[in-house]
Amino acid sequence: MVRGLPSPASLARFCQRLNRLKPLEESTMETSLRRCLSTLDLTLLGVGGMVGSGLYVLTGTVAKEMAGPAVLLSFAVAAVASLLSALCYAEFGARLPRTGSAYLFTYVSMGELWAFLIGWNVLLEYLIGGAAVARAWSGYLDSMFNHRIHNFTEAHIGTWQVPLLAHYPDFLAAGIILLASAFISCGARVSSWLNHTFSVVSLVLILFIIILGFILARPHNWSAEEGGFAPFGLSGIMAGTATCFYAFVGFDVIAASSEEARNPKRAVPIAISISLGLAAGAYILVSTVLTLMVPWHSLNPDSALADAFYRRGYSWAGFIVAAGSICAMNTVLLSSLFSLPRIVYAMAVDGLFFQVFARVHPRTQVPLAGIVVFGGLMSLLALLLDLEALVQFLSIGTLLAYTFVATSILVLRFQKAPASSSPGPASPGSRVKEYHSFSDHIQLVGTEQASGPEPGQLRPALRPFLGFLGRGSPGAAVAWALSILVASAITLACVLVFGDSALHLPYWGYILLLLLSSVAFLLSLLVLGAHQQQRQQDTFQIPMVPLTPALSILLNICLMLKLSYLTWLRFSIWLLIGLAVYFGYGIWHSKENQREAPELTTTRYVVFPSTSLEETVQTVQPTSQVPAREPSPTEQPASP
Repeated sequence: MVRGLPSPASLARFCQRLNRLKPLEESTMETSLRRCLSTLDLTLLGVGGMVGSGLYVLTGTVAKEMAGPAVLLSFAVAAVASLLSALCYAEFGARLPRTGSAYLFTYVSMGELWAFLIGWNVLLEYLIGGAAVARAWSGYLDSMFNHRIHNFTEAHIGTWQVPLLAHYPDFLAAGIILLASAFISCGARVSSWLNHTFSVVSLVLILFIIILGFILARPHNWSAEEGGFAPFGLSGIMAGTATCFYAFVGFDVIAASSEEARNPKRAVPIAISISLGLAAGAYILVSTVLTLMVPWHSLNPDSALADAFYRRGYSWAGFIVAAGSICAMNTVLLSSLFSLPRIVYAMAVDGLFFQVFARVHPRTQVPLAGIVVFGGLMSLLALLLDLEALVQFLSIGTLLAYTFVATSILVLRFQKAPASSSPGPASPGSRVKEYHSFSDHIQLVGTEQASGPEPGQLRPALRPFLGFLGRGSPGAAVAWALSILVASAITLACVLVFGDSALHLPYWGYILLLLLSSVAFLLSLLVLGAHQQQRQQDTFQIPMVPLTPALSILLNICLMLKLSYLTWLRFSIWLLIGLAVYFGYGIWHSKENQREAPELTTTRYVVFPSTSLEETVQTVQPTSQVPAREPSPTEQPASP
């Protein structure tokens, strides 16, 4: 072997460290955080994360430039598409009631490196998203006072002409972030109460807008004389759907808060479903009344709702719209500041991020260090940076997280359920057997009877017809089908998004590639569906698996491919920075390193000759802690 090059064995061990999984701890409810959030609290957190400034800006933009009055169909289709990802989050949030959201879900199924990169992207999503909402909040409030705040700042401080920096520092945006951070640091109950207040006010004002809008509705605005209901056709509706999809981003705050829920197995799925339904209803009804009040082609994209009421002679309603928009943006800001430090806390507890962020305040029981540091960083971004060019950058991180969560659902559904952690005669204490390789899944003799097919095995009814799928090693067919599913989804998405012209293919080649990728996608679904899945009666599970997560994967990849090349370039740079942090700190301080130390934590199985099944296999501690077992008089020592 060449001197200085790593051996194949060391490379294999290094790859195993990158792909090591966090053990499932589904039954434990112990946490350093305070479990005080009810189903109503989680529901309003989700509503606050989704119903934000997009309701007051996005509806007018999509209606005028993309879909016309058919914008309500765009929101409806986007809501159904978002439901696919939301169901994946609901199952994981109920099954793993721990903070961390997509980061944790990826860690227990895909591996450590992938989990860190997902968490790294979620951090940036919340940072830039919160700062952008704060600047929008500042700009909206400034417009209510005839831009006096803007003019005062420019007169006394001046303007800048520096790339990536704002033209002037936005002290109001930075101040509102610091104020919201102070409330968040007071505890989950205080921040939840504040979110309740703003969410209820926002929903009441939205209800007022809908009622008054229907009173002022003119069905003539949907007539053929004004362009018809769908002036841009089906392509316009689908283009609007891609934009409206991002209006429903924010339900993951519920999964991120599951560790502070009183009954997460019940509350998380219910809260995600209700909040997504309320948000979808608000967007569909508001877009309906907006296009019925005034013709769609005359809308003002920047302030469509307020302008519509002004044009109908109800200027006083414009102030109500302004109040509603400020309340809605406050809830989005609170959701970002609530979730961000908890993601950091989850990564720090696992050792992948700096340990200072794993500390919880003894009185308020919140990760105070994460709130202070990242709240200050978010306020700095809002103060100095021009965030308009970075807003699209948020989409790719969110869609990538959705894709990994959907894939994680498929991985865990076809994995064998973890062994019970309850103490028993052969397992003193509360030690949990951890599975780091396939050989670790070998069952102890006599401890478990085969009562039926296990997850990942071929269904009994299909074995006479598809027996060839089970001839390889256990789980091989599922692993290959899942890999083919993801690869064919990427290929199919490229074909659908770019078309034959962008791919520089002849028409017959384009059709052939479309058929091949579609057939591979469907066949992989059929192979996965032919295998047994985990069934848990006490927690929520997604219906129609593997179809539901597979469609979510395909949809998210299609939306990611629609983003610009500049967005992908920025995303790649951020990933490189994350890799530097992981290989510089996370991989060396990961708590999985401690689990892998054989002298301290590895469970060893020692076999003694025995006449009974119960004594065939014994679980013992390291010999430095527990004296060796002496054989009984009827036993003979094993020959060396």
